Amino acid sequence: MRILLFLVLSFAVGAAFSRSGQHPYISEGNDSIKIYSDLSNIHLHVVIDSILIEGNKITKPRIILRELNFKTGDSIAVYLLSEKFSKSSENLLKTSLFNFVTLSDSVLTTGDYSRIIVKISVIERWYLWPFPIFEISDRNFNAWWKEKNFGKINYGLYLIKENMRGRMERLNLLIRFGYDERYEISYDIPYINKKQTFGAGLGTGWRQNHEIAYKTVDNELQTIRVENDYLFKHFYSYFQITHRPTLYQYHVLQINYNFYAFGDTILKLNPDYSFNNQSTNEFFTLYYRFMTDHRDSKVYPLKGSLSQFEFTKSGFGLLKNGDISMMDLKGAYRKYIGLSKKFHLSVDLAAKISTNRDQPYFFQKGLGYDRNFVRGYELYVVDGPSYWVSKNTLKYSLIPTQVKTLGFINSEKFNKIHYAVYLNGFFDAGYVDTYKNYDVNSLSNKLMLGGGFGLDVVTYYDLVFGVEFSINRSGDQGFFIHFKNTL
Repeated sequence: MRILLFLVLSFAVGAAFSRSGQHPYISEGNDSIKIYSDLSNIHLHVVIDSILIEGNKITKPRIILRELNFKTGDSIAVYLLSEKFSKSSENLLKTSLFNFVTLSDSVLTTGDYSRIIVKISVIERWYLWPFPIFEISDRNFNAWWKEKNFGKINYGLYLIKENMRGRMERLNLLIRFGYDERYEISYDIPYINKKQTFGAGLGTGWRQNHEIAYKTVDNELQTIRVENDYLFKHFYSYFQITHRPTLYQYHVLQINYNFYAFGDTILKLNPDYSFNNQSTNEFFTLYYRFMTDHRDSKVYPLKGSLSQFEFTKSGFGLLKNGDISMMDLKGAYRKYIGLSKKFHLSVDLAAKISTNRDQPYFFQKGLGYDRNFVRGYELYVVDGPSYWVSKNTLKYSLIPTQVKTLGFINSEKFNKIHYAVYLNGFFDAGYVDTYKNYDVNSLSNKLMLGGGFGLDVVTYYDLVFGVEFSINRSGDQGFFIHFKNTL
């Protein structure tokens, strides 16, 4: 519902206003003749006398100061000041706490080491989202649209309270009925120590389904439904510790407990569905992730890079299914290059290697899920324990970022919006390594290629809507809709 509301609003605004304005993420400075008259002078410095923050009605100042790459008392070469302001603004926006951020400065004293005051102005987001759930339950919109199965609908309530206590903490409460029943509660605290480098989080949940995919044939999921029984049940809980030693590095260490229960019908249809073909599987999982993020935006980056490594170990011989022992390694690298003011190039590489090729069906996921798919193959699933995928996109800024104020809305959390439109052309490739059922799935152990062009609309509250036309190596073609999630 929230996505639909914002998309309609964004398109309406885009049609009503002209293509003018400044990028909302660029900070403007109140310059001084002495400081900015000779930016080529590498010996000219400024000293940060003080930092003033305005607009943070909820967010604690220390949360904002944590994202800056300068602090009070720092001496900064003048030619580096604009870059530091820009990077700090990007960091603040990537917290998803603010719609707009502006950094400006004013001069107190002049000279080779002038003293300045830095003012940070923010417009906070709306942090409480108690919205009803009415959504499709499928791998993606395009897979659902192919069948138009209105039985695959979820409904319920999703409560998100972001920025709890003004400390960037987050509470999630999910009560969802329908096709994919799910009940979940979680709480994440980004900083638990004075230096704001360590955080923690925990959560628990339960999900169950009357209908479940039990096998993949001809690269499509085969499902079965039993009205009077749940074929799939999953209880899970986790505790995690996070570490952020610098502005751009992140560590996550998580301990998970999982309990699965499967219906006898599934196990008869696919003896390889669960571990050891048992009706229950129970195991602990150790998960670790390391990430460096130098992108200019978390939502729709145009410059910078992101590197990510993940390690997952499932099964430690502690529970009744003690012979479960699985280990996965994942890696991703994304590079965003500004070729010119209008053209941008992105390269997205991802891979997964599993030490155990012989995995149960429910445990392994190859390409066709989440963001891991080759464009042009949205309607297909390619299962396997290991894979790689490469996505390459050339973007053209059709409508650069615009900022408009909607006078008929009183709240500053909604009346000032930004939007942008990009044309893109893309070429993707991918491969899934599997030795099970590859004879009935023609895309397994085969190079997949896809390409095409599309249109992306980017607006506030992290919303990206895309329409693409693509064609794959097999000659399949069509238009596809994506609600994109960058991270």
